[in-house]
Amino acid sequence: MTRTSSHLLLLACAICAIACTDKNVKTASGNVPFNDVSPLITNIGARTSYSLDGAWKYIADPQRIGYYNYRNKPLAPGSNYFADRSSTADPTALVEYDFDLADSLAVPGDWNTQKEKLYFYEGMLWYRKKFNFEPAEGKRYFLYFGAVNYEAVVGLNGKEIGHHTGGFTPFDIEVTGKLRSGSNSLVVMVQNDRRKEAVPTDITDWWNYGGITRSVKLVEVPENFILDYSVQIRSGDGGNEIYGWVKTDGNAEGATVSIPELGKSVKADATGGFSFAAEPELWCPENPKLYDVIIETASDKVADRIGFRFVETKGKKLLLNGKEIFCKGVSIHEEQIGMGGRVTSREQCRALLDEAAAMGCNFVRLAHYPHNEDMVRLAEEMGIMVWSEIPVYWTIDWNNQGTFDNAATQLTENITRDRNRANIIIWSVANETPISEERNSFLFKLIDRAHELDGTRLVSAAMEVKDLGGGHVTVDDPLIAKTDLISFNEYMGWYWGSSRICDTTYFTFEAEKPVFISEFGAGAVAGRHGDVSARWTEEYMEDLYVRNTGMLENRVDGLVGTTPWILKDFRSTRRHLTGTQDDYNRKGLISNMGVRKSAFYVMKDWYSKK
Repeated sequence: MTRTSSHLLLLACAICAIACTDKNVKTASGNVPFNDVSPLITNIGARTSYSLDGAWKYIADPQRIGYYNYRNKPLAPGSNYFADRSSTADPTALVEYDFDLADSLAVPGDWNTQKEKLYFYEGMLWYRKKFNFEPAEGKRYFLYFGAVNYEAVVGLNGKEIGHHTGGFTPFDIEVTGKLRSGSNSLVVMVQNDRRKEAVPTDITDWWNYGGITRSVKLVEVPENFILDYSVQIRSGDGGNEIYGWVKTDGNAEGATVSIPELGKSVKADATGGFSFAAEPELWCPENPKLYDVIIETASDKVADRIGFRFVETKGKKLLLNGKEIFCKGVSIHEEQIGMGGRVTSREQCRALLDEAAAMGCNFVRLAHYPHNEDMVRLAEEMGIMVWSEIPVYWTIDWNNQGTFDNAATQLTENITRDRNRANIIIWSVANETPISEERNSFLFKLIDRAHELDGTRLVSAAMEVKDLGGGHVTVDDPLIAKTDLISFNEYMGWYWGSSRICDTTYFTFEAEKPVFISEFGAGAVAGRHGDVSARWTEEYMEDLYVRNTGMLENRVDGLVGTTPWILKDFRSTRRHLTGTQDDYNRKGLISNMGVRKSAFYVMKDWYSKK
């Protein structure tokens, strides 16, 4: 169904255009469109919805026979797995697959940690969910996927209805008129094979968890509904001002924005824009104040909780609400404490954030991809600021236009979902990307895109250091000309000398900008003890953290925050050392089972004094 909007600001138009960019770009498989989904419905938790989580049938398909024939061509409709045939329906037919007889996987969840035989599996896997539903007259319906890693082709009742590429951002597909009254069959083909042209690329340092990793919902909205909105604060001539826009789908007119606690209610203009004078309490880590905000039209109503704050830099200072702030942070992967696997619940998010808070953190870097919406909203409620990142990681295909379009779409989907979250203060466009002209052009465009989509936050990237000799270290990266921070990863004492190197290293920078250390750290096995010079012991890791924090405290001018690598040991297929790594990156300040290492308390002590 063609979708129209009645209220569009220029910015909203840009967002829609970007989200729908290049739908005919081919994937690495060459057979399905890059993306063919609806513009994103935001604040999905406030909509009327029906959960499709739970047990889904699955069929692993390493040869892709459910979609392609032996000539690697797509099968005709009715002969591929979207048809969901039964082996018992017609005993005379040759049927070589049957979802009814297949094993099940939990959704949300990754397949690698649910089934031992799928632990290392990368490739194609088919999911099937049957559900009963009675569509209501005068309503529209959308299938909403929180995330599917990495490529999803969705079929409903035997017909393909949409495609999405990107493993960590949400998407929705309109199914109005396609739902049956009664039984429905939803089939999702998922591919997580790694590709040079993909974002992230074919080499990463985290586990490539495949599957429908976040919740699936059937969302019900009116025929004319509120699609998206932005509610922000800015300084005006006579004081502060709440401003933004409302974007509707269909013929909805006259949106109203209300904040009851402030006694404010204002009608949006013909373009969807609005503004009004207000002096709200400002969100900050010590007082994470959120206001009930109601967006309403004649046919629809959406409620949200939104905080207001100012973020800016001034010379080498980082200012929140006009005051200097130090980001006492830690990096986090979206992997649950315990036996691992993708985070699948609000409680698992809370467990990770509770550990960060116990260390004294007021900030988290959600690496290296957009984390789930619960993680961001919980952090906001807890007064924890956020660095939010897309997986432009290491050496992706800088010369491939499709790769850039993919990265730009993921950035847009991430900002679209979370633009109203007060705690996000930094959008990051990349991590540890080697400098080249092609890379610079690619990332310059992403930085510009981020600023265009959201002018209320800082934009940066995790860069790399350069050794100038004689203990002198700097960051000499063209990105600094466009980023709001000099943010970089340094592994003094781990990949670069012993921990004692920190005692004689000093940093200098040409740019007058705040400095943010996005990674530093070392690996240790929780409970392994030995001489302070022995790698993989808690003693070595503790010593490295003591020396690193001393170096950063005393020899980095303009330091405004750190996010050591990383909160928790996490799975990685690059980490093979038997008896030590065992498929885990061991740089966690706590173990994968949640045991705190000695270095955890070094950071806790340092942060308590900041």
